[in-house]
Amino acid sequence: QVQLAESGGGSVQTGGSLRLSCVISGKTWTVGPGAWYRQAPGKERELVARITRGGVPREYAVSVKGRFTISRDNDKNRVDLQMDNLRPEDTAVYYCYASAQGLDFWGQGTQVTVSS
Repeated sequence: QVQLAESGGGSVQTGGSLRLSCVISGKTWTVGPGAWYRQAPGKERELVARITRGGVPREYAVSVKGRFTISRDNDKNRVDLQMDNLRPEDTAVYYCYASAQGLDFWGQGTQVTVSS
């Protein structure tokens, strides 16, 4: 099994920055692609960014492109999301995701709140 634990959420004002971290534990050698998703109140969960097993960013949501950066450090078993120039519409619960052995694994989520 694989466990994911997010940290780094919080409250910031418009234009501020936050860095989310996802620490992967358990059978880390089985983990493939990773990603960050988010879910705002009353909305469906959406993909924010995804990254390959080797640490190559593969996709960003249009709404975050140029402001967010996903990265991965396999030595530290971490997938991070650097969020800059935050906007109120970025307010959501952010979830770490990883695929391992054909299964989907999710973290518990971390709240990000951006005030105007």
